[in-house]
Amino acid sequence: MPNASLKLVADYWLNFAVTKRDIDFLQNYLFETEIPLAESDLAHILVDERIRYEREMLAKQQRAEGDVFFPKETYKKGQKLVFPALNWRKGEVIAVRPGHNPEVGPFDVIEVQMEDTQRLFAAALPEHKLNNPPEEVADPETDSAAILEQYGDELTKKLEMALLSDESLVSSAGQWFPRALIVDMNTGHLNLAEAVLEMAGGDPLSIASLMEQIDAPAGVSRHLLEFSLNYALQEDGRFDEVGPAGEVLWCLKRLEPDEVQQAPAALKYNPIDYDRSLLIPEMLALEYQLDDEFSETSQKPPRANEVTITLTYPHWRAGTLPVSPRVRHFFPTAYESSRVRFIVVDSKTSEKIPAWVVREHGYVYGLKAWFEKNKLIPGAQITIRRSQYVGEVILEAKTHRPSKDWVRTVLVGSDGGIVFALLRQEVACEYHDRMVSVVPDVLGIDQAISQMAKTRQPLEKIIKNILRELSKLTPQGHVHAEELYSAVNIVRRIPPAPLLSLLASSKEFIHIGDLYFRLAETSEDEE
Repeated sequence: MPNASLKLVADYWLNFAVTKRDIDFLQNYLFETEIPLAESDLAHILVDERIRYEREMLAKQQRAEGDVFFPKETYKKGQKLVFPALNWRKGEVIAVRPGHNPEVGPFDVIEVQMEDTQRLFAAALPEHKLNNPPEEVADPETDSAAILEQYGDELTKKLEMALLSDESLVSSAGQWFPRALIVDMNTGHLNLAEAVLEMAGGDPLSIASLMEQIDAPAGVSRHLLEFSLNYALQEDGRFDEVGPAGEVLWCLKRLEPDEVQQAPAALKYNPIDYDRSLLIPEMLALEYQLDDEFSETSQKPPRANEVTITLTYPHWRAGTLPVSPRVRHFFPTAYESSRVRFIVVDSKTSEKIPAWVVREHGYVYGLKAWFEKNKLIPGAQITIRRSQYVGEVILEAKTHRPSKDWVRTVLVGSDGGIVFALLRQEVACEYHDRMVSVVPDVLGIDQAISQMAKTRQPLEKIIKNILRELSKLTPQGHVHAEELYSAVNIVRRIPPAPLLSLLASSKEFIHIGDLYFRLAETSEDEE
C-alpha cells in the first residue's frame, strides 16, 4: 500500500512539544535495548518515531475515507475510494461496466463521483504502472537528518527538560536509562572504586578501568553494569566525573587541585553594575579581542583551526588561560561536569601536560610550570590549535632567544604602592606591546594588592591612579584602553566592559579618540 505523502505544518518542529506518549515510547525503547543513550541519540530516535507516527495517523485517516484505488482490483457500485495519484482525492463508485480494448484484454470501467466532477477509471487490470506506485520522495520536513541539523539543539533541550521531569528515568555521564533496570552498587563497590582511584594518584580513570577491578554482579550486560556504576559514583560525593563529552573519566574530588575546586584569587571577579549602552562600537570590538572570560560580548567567533591570545597578568599569575568566546570551542566540554580533565600538548616539544577546564569559572588550569619553562611574561602571545585527538589541545608559546627590550615593568614603590616604569629587561617571548608587563617581585606585588584590597579603594580611583602612572611613560600622556585594562587587572580583576563603561561615563577621563584616554585634571590632585 502506498504511503500517504506526509506534509507537516510549517512550524511543526519549531513548536515541537514532548508528550507523555513520546516519553513512554523512549522508556519502552530503553527497556527493550538495555543500552543507555544520550539526549542527542534519544532525540534522533524520537524524531524518527514522530515521523512514523504522523504517517500512521495520516494513513488511518485516509483509509477511513475509503479504499485505496489500485487498477488491479475490482470494485462495486457504492464503494468509497481514495486516489494516491490524484493527491488522495476521494470519490464514490456510481457505476461499473465492462471495458473493451483488444490490446489489453478484458477489464472494468468504473465511474466515480468526486466532489466536483465525475471521472472514469480502468479497473481489473493486472498490469498497470499504478499497481506499483513509486516510493515517496524525501521531504526536508520529514527527513530526520535534515530536521536534526536545523532543529537538533532546540529539540534536544526540550527533550532533556521532559526527561528531567520523569522520575522513572535517571541520567549519568550524559546518558539516560530506566531507574528500574539499574543494578545496585553497594558500599563495598564504591569503597573499592575509591581505593583504585587513590592508587591512581589523582589521575582520572575510565569506567572500563574501574569495572575491571570491581567484583560486579554476574549475568548482567556490560552496558547496564557500566551505567549503574556511573550512576552510583555520581550520587556519591567522593567522586567527580571529569571526562570530556563522550568520554567518562572518574577522579576523587579530594585529589583534585584546590585551584580546580575554586577559582584562584587572581581570577576572582566581584561583578559590578555598569551601563553597557555606553560602549561605542570600538569598545565592543576591543571587548571581543581581549579574550576575557567574563566578557558579555554577543559577537560570534568563527570556528578557526587556531587562534592567538595574549596572556594577561591574572592568568599568568594563576597559571591559567581564559575560556573566552574565541577559544571556547578549542577546549573540551562535558555533559554535566563543571570540571574537565584533558591534555595540553606543547607544539614544539610534544610534551603532554595534564590540565583542567573549569567550566563554571571559565578558565583552564595547570599551565604554570609550562609558562615558567617557556619564560612567558604577562602580555606574551600563545597560539591555541586543534588536535586530531579527542581530549587534547595543542599550545604554542611564541618564544625566541632572550634579548634586552625596553618594556613596562611593575614595581612596588617606597610607600608600598604599585608603580610602573620603562626598564630594559631580558625577554624571551613575543608579546603584545600594549599589554606587556615584567614583574620582578611577584610576592611584593601580591602584598601590595592585598594591602590595597584592605583599603577598599573605589574602582574609579584605582583606574585614575593607574592611568596617571601610565601616562608618565609616554610623551603625550595618553593611554590606550587596552593598556589600561591590562594594568588595572594587575591590582583588581575586572572585565573590559565595566572598565570601558566607567571611562565613558566619568568626567575624570577624557576620550581623545581611537580609545586613547587622558585624565581630565590639569594638575596632580590629592591621592
